[in-house]
Amino acid sequence: MLRALSIRDYVIVERLDLELSAGFTALTGETGAGKSILIDALKLALGDRADASVVRAGAERAEVSADFDVQPQEAVRAWLAAQDFDDGDGACLVRRTIDTGGRSRGFVNGRPATAAQLRELGEMLVDIHGQHDHQLLLKRDRQRMLLDAYGGSVAEAKEVASLYTAWHRLSEQRKAREGAQASSARERELLGHEVRDLESLAFDARRWEEDQAEHRRLAHAQELIATVNECVEALDEAEGSAAEHLASVSTRLSEAAALDPSLEEARRDAETAAVHAQEAAQLLRRYLQRLDVDPGRLAELDARIKAVFDSARRFRVEPAQLPAALEERRARLAELGGEESLERLKEMESAAERIYRERATALGKARRAAARKLAAEVTRTMQDLAMAGGRLEVALTPLAEPSAGGLESVELQVAAHEGQPLGALARVASGGELSRLSLAVQVLLSGEASVPTLIFDEVDAGIGGGVAEVVGRLLQSLSRHHQVLSVTHLAQVAVHARQQLRVAKHAGSRGTYATVDFLGEEERVGEVARMLGGLRITEATRRHAAEMLQNARAAGTPMRRK
Repeated sequence: MLRALSIRDYVIVERLDLELSAGFTALTGETGAGKSILIDALKLALGDRADASVVRAGAERAEVSADFDVQPQEAVRAWLAAQDFDDGDGACLVRRTIDTGGRSRGFVNGRPATAAQLRELGEMLVDIHGQHDHQLLLKRDRQRMLLDAYGGSVAEAKEVASLYTAWHRLSEQRKAREGAQASSARERELLGHEVRDLESLAFDARRWEEDQAEHRRLAHAQELIATVNECVEALDEAEGSAAEHLASVSTRLSEAAALDPSLEEARRDAETAAVHAQEAAQLLRRYLQRLDVDPGRLAELDARIKAVFDSARRFRVEPAQLPAALEERRARLAELGGEESLERLKEMESAAERIYRERATALGKARRAAARKLAAEVTRTMQDLAMAGGRLEVALTPLAEPSAGGLESVELQVAAHEGQPLGALARVASGGELSRLSLAVQVLLSGEASVPTLIFDEVDAGIGGGVAEVVGRLLQSLSRHHQVLSVTHLAQVAVHARQQLRVAKHAGSRGTYATVDFLGEEERVGEVARMLGGLRITEATRRHAAEMLQNARAAGTPMRRK
């Protein structure tokens, strides 16, 4: 439950520290005093949208801290541990700051937290009902969500919506595949032909280089033979060959070196050159022996090289890029799939539809059970809310087509008074009746809620008299199992609270500011009297206020003394 709320420089609240207890707490005060500001501040701490406009004029930043006792909430403690926020003492301190630049920061037990984490945590700690929730009750989707919440089927409803999305995604894929089947068949045929052509070409980059070299050699074989023969003759066979001349030079230098030893190195070089000339001639003779002038092989290479260049031109790539062209076509062919791919898609779609219908059917069964129970309980509560003889029914109508919301539509139908036919809320219920019905539903839903703290922000607007008395008792009844906070203008509601806080607005030297005071017994009599009598409070009004508080205490609501 919420143990304490601290607010600094938030709107018109300069400094506020509240300690709260279990049971039912009423927040009262003049219209415009800022009662709902406390709820808005708590919502900010729990991840609501941050806006720099909430920073009090003249301040640098606003700060809200909320201290919760989560020792009894095992799910909350598990979440804190999973997020590394657990301090191990069953406490949960949530803090949020926002500066004038709009930058906000969140903390849980002193550790930085994102707004999404604060919202997730807040949903487990606090359930807030606003004064305009009755308008949401007119929306069919909202009615379905309320029924699922009441029946404890929220998770099942989310699963059905997810399964519906998955089924329809597969359905759209199957339809697209069928629609493109004719054109894709032609594309598959063309791709298959291209893949077969490229595979039969069996292009290999290393072999391509070797083939080109061999082709150049064979294509110029006669020229090579003539050139090599001339070189052999010039090096070692013709009269006056290079080898012969070099040998003669070596001999003469040998004679000269005998006279001048400094010529010995030149002699050795000449002798080596003569040997190299002979070796070169020998290599060329062996080359001529290996040179195979095969017209058949040349024709084969001609055809091979032509096929490669033809394919490269056809696919508009360089020869070296032909393997990549083959892989691209194989990938596209696999992407298009074939009859087998379409059949597999149909099987997946059918399986997804079957699972969806199974879960949606089970959800519908749970909804029907919850609808009967909700209708009976709301109808029973309506009798106490000045709608004697009225009744509520929850109509579940099978849909012509399945939807993300399930196999049936959900509509709340009401007969506000005895003898009145059932009809949709929007057509039958007046504004006041809609407010009372919404309050009845909210109270019933809150009774089923697992969150420890329930907050009602002026949800009793538009009602009064005996109906307000019933609302007070309903909220007091909820407080037996939940901490309940209610912002109210109605004395008949406030007297049923265990403790009462008065919110007041003041004008000072530093601007307007709000204060919150816990009310003792006498102060509470005065506040209830103000709520009953307005600005002019008579002794009779005070006696009436005291009597109302005494009656509420006699009904079993203890009053907190300050």
